[in-house]
Amino acid sequence: MEKQIPSYRLSVAPMMDWTDRHYRYFMRLITKRVLLYTEMITTGAILKGNRHRYLSFSREEFPLSLQLGGDNPSHLAECAKIGEDYGYSEINLNAGCPSDRVQNGSFGACLMKEPEKVADMVSSMKSKVKLPVTVKHRIGINGKESLDDLVYFVKTIREAGVDRVIVHARIAILEGLSPAENRTVPPLRYEDVRSLKSEFPDLPVEINGGIKTLHEIDEHLSFVDGVMIGRAAYENPYLFSEVDSLYYKEVNPGYSRSEVLEHLRDYIRNMSSEGVKPHHVLRHALGLYFGCEGARFFRRFFSENMHGSSVDYTVIDRFLSESKQSNQVKA
Repeated sequence: MEKQIPSYRLSVAPMMDWTDRHYRYFMRLITKRVLLYTEMITTGAILKGNRHRYLSFSREEFPLSLQLGGDNPSHLAECAKIGEDYGYSEINLNAGCPSDRVQNGSFGACLMKEPEKVADMVSSMKSKVKLPVTVKHRIGINGKESLDDLVYFVKTIREAGVDRVIVHARIAILEGLSPAENRTVPPLRYEDVRSLKSEFPDLPVEINGGIKTLHEIDEHLSFVDGVMIGRAAYENPYLFSEVDSLYYKEVNPGYSRSEVLEHLRDYIRNMSSEGVKPHHVLRHALGLYFGCEGARFFRRFFSENMHGSSVDYTVIDRFLSESKQSNQVKA
C-alpha cells in the first residue's frame, strides 16, 4: 500500500476575522487537501458562550484543525474533547499570537515563557482525545529568542507528546509592537526552523512566515515537513489551484475562477436561510483574480455591490454577465 501523504504538508494559517467557515468553504472550491484551521477560539467562548456558533462547520471543510486559545490545562482538555466530538481533524494550541488581548489572558505567544506549562496543556489534551494535538508558536519571544531557547521549548512539549509543531519563523515582541507589526518587523529566521528540524528528525515540523509562492514552498519542503501559508492564502487564494496535484498527487477541484463564483452563488443562496449575507462570504473572495487582467474591476465591482439589504446571491450573476459583456476580466 502506498504511504499516505500527510495532510499537514501544506496548510492555511488560522487568522482572526478571516478564516471563518465561509472562507474555508471558499478555499475548498480551490483545494481539497490543504489543511485548514478555524480562527483561534478561546476556551471561555466554548465553555461559557454559544458553543455551536463557534464550532459549527460543514463537512466540505475537511481536513480541519480546531485552534484553541487558553492557559488552563483542564479547560483546554475539556474543549479539545468537545472539538473531537464535533468532528474536527486535530486540535491546535495557539502559542504564537502576540496581541494585547491574548497577553492579558496569559496565553498566545507569552506561553513561550513557560515551556513546562505548555507541556502540561499538551499532556492534558492528549489524555482526553485520540486526535493529533499540535502547537503553533514563534521561534521565540523577546528575552527568550535564542535557538537554544527554541530547542528547549520544543523538547519540553515533545516529551509531553505533541504530534506536530508549526513554527512562525519570527520572534514575537510582546511590548511595543502591534500584532500587524509583529508579522513584519521582527526579521524572518528560517534557518532556526531548519535547525530545529535537524534537532528533532522524528517530529513533524512545519514552517510559517512570509511564504508567498510555489517556488518558496518547494524550497522549504526540502528542509521541513510542512509549510503554512498565511496572508498570501487570503490575498491570492487561487495560488492553491495547483497544490493538490503538486504536493498530494491528487486532482484539484479543477474549477475556473468563474466556476468558483458559481459555486459561491449557490452557497450564498443556501446559507441565506441562516441569516448569512452575501458580503459575509464574498469579502473572502476579493483576491480570487489576483494577478489577472481585470482584477481591479473584480474587486471594485464586489466592494461596491455586495452590501445592502436588497443584495442577494444574484449579485454574482450580475458580475459574470457584466464581465462577459465588457470583456474586462480574464483569468
